[in-house]
Amino acid sequence: MIATHYRPRNPGHDYHGTGTYLLTLVVSGRSPLLARFVTEQGQETLHATPLGEAVQQAWEQTPDIQSTHGNCVAVHASVCMPDHFHGVIEVQKPMHCSLGDIMQAFKATCTRRWQEQQGLLPSINRPISVDWGKAPAWLREKAATHTSEGSLIRALSPKQRQEYYTLVGQQQRPLFDDNYDDTVCLDNRHREAMIAYVHDNPRRAILRRLLPDIMQRCLHVQIGHRQYGTFGNLFLLRWANKIQVQCHRRHPVTSLPYETTDDYATEHAQWLSAIIGGQTVVVTPGISRGEHLIKDECIEKGYPLIHLQKESIGPYWKPERKRFEACANGSLLILAPWGLDEMGDVAGVPSATDYSRFHNLNNLAAEICSFTGDAKIIKQQNNNQ
Repeated sequence: MIATHYRPRNPGHDYHGTGTYLLTLVVSGRSPLLARFVTEQGQETLHATPLGEAVQQAWEQTPDIQSTHGNCVAVHASVCMPDHFHGVIEVQKPMHCSLGDIMQAFKATCTRRWQEQQGLLPSINRPISVDWGKAPAWLREKAATHTSEGSLIRALSPKQRQEYYTLVGQQQRPLFDDNYDDTVCLDNRHREAMIAYVHDNPRRAILRRLLPDIMQRCLHVQIGHRQYGTFGNLFLLRWANKIQVQCHRRHPVTSLPYETTDDYATEHAQWLSAIIGGQTVVVTPGISRGEHLIKDECIEKGYPLIHLQKESIGPYWKPERKRFEACANGSLLILAPWGLDEMGDVAGVPSATDYSRFHNLNNLAAEICSFTGDAKIIKQQNNNQ
């Protein structure tokens, strides 16, 4: 078993205690080994490969295997995507080991089954099979004191292991990356959302494949003189009529929550009239309660919306279900500006604070409303991930 280099998402959390977790494991090199998209009678579906079926079986056997070590765990949902695996696991009683130890055992089982399918001996006792004429001196030196590949790999750093697998062939590497991601369940509602997310993953992936124009994930898009990460329908930027929704948290005169005032009701009626009557796109970061309400109303009713967020959009980022569905309907574009924390202080407050971030996001919303050209896609990410 290779030592794990897992970095927990919640360093202060007790991973020996009870809890429920949504786990994501990524196949080494993002290779699409676990599932494939298949078109059957005009419908696209996702089918697990033989390796994916073996991974699924190993996951379902985890409670029985762990019970032999005195651990009480249950698995609630799982899915094999082409290049990653999602699973929900519950630790039902405190353990002497940690969640990381359980996941390392699961990953080792999956690697062993992958090696068996390739006709390879398990790495724990597989002979070292390096072309010594091409091996660097550090590897020859390390190998001199080890009799099997398994014992050698345990003595290598992550960087050295990658170089080793380059020499001997990527098919000999572990199935999953060293690290993995976990989300700690907060309550029963969160738990049900985790399970629903896992079950819904294949449908979401198929939608991204079938609707590439309105489900684009782009890492760098030039809009005016700024760059953004984007997800959704870029065509919304080309609409001539765009209005910014921006309102105070509290009324400047009465100090009441702004969304409860007559002024807000008047503005809300004007926004809806513009949306319904003039094919207008709403642009807002949805920060204050009033902005948040109109943002949610647009998402729920399918009104065209450009939503700015402070969180960055990376290669595998996806929105939560409601915004995902709005993107699939073509009614939403999500923008995440690059360099938000360098945009400048607001009222003397450092730019890398929520106060300045929110003000700067509203400034960007105003820029988007005045934008009339075409966005320039500098880097687009494969949306099948």
